[in-house]
Amino acid sequence: MKPIVIIAAVPQEIELLGKALGYSGRVAAGGYEYVEGTVGNLRVVVCAGGVGKINAASAAAVMIDRYQPNLVINIGCAGAYGGSGLSIGNLVVASEEVLADDGVIVSDGWKDLRYMNIPSVNQGGLTCYNMLPLSRHAAEKAMQLADYYGVALVRGRFSTVSTCSGTDQRGVELALRWNVVAESMEGAAVVQVCLRSGVDCLEIRGISNLVEERDLKKWDIPRAVEAAQRFVLKYLEEMDRPEISTISKVTPEI
Repeated sequence: MKPIVIIAAVPQEIELLGKALGYSGRVAAGGYEYVEGTVGNLRVVVCAGGVGKINAASAAAVMIDRYQPNLVINIGCAGAYGGSGLSIGNLVVASEEVLADDGVIVSDGWKDLRYMNIPSVNQGGLTCYNMLPLSRHAAEKAMQLADYYGVALVRGRFSTVSTCSGTDQRGVELALRWNVVAESMEGAAVVQVCLRSGVDCLEIRGISNLVEERDLKKWDIPRAVEAAQRFVLKYLEEMDRPEISTISKVTPEI
């Protein structure tokens, strides 16, 4: 049975999941340490690949090559853009990911990858520039699960940046340009590798901070990563119970 692969940036974002798997030790391959375990009868592999797009893409590629999973879940924390209605501790699921600062600066300002005619993905009839789609089925299942258990979960477009937004002005700029609700440094990279590999991708994050003038004293990373992990664990438990995992009696608006 193919496992579910879960990828985060740092160990704190997968600590609870690792404990829930009842693993006996860590495995190393391709320069990464990861944990193998089970949720019921479901095989699960959990890896903290490191911060940033390069680390995330590399970890995703190693895990997909080794395990050939049907689903990769990207988990962690994120900043919420102003106007999203999100608060610290809220949960979000990605409908699309955006390579928000990949492009070129010319005399009249910043331009995206389409302007440069450089696709980020171009294979199998799929051509993507800055915008990358995630699995609609996996995201809808997450929304149904949240509705069934009364968990607040917002679905929207995420941005992935190489330079974090540490001012109100930058947050407003990206939010308006891309119509995004949350920001991280890894999400789009994991999605991009999954698209190239033909693997479904689900991204669940907890909000640790608002995208505003940077002040770490206002952040709550432990709360954000705990909320995301507890929800993903419930998602895995439902996957292990196919007779009820469709939650057919609930059809929320998405």
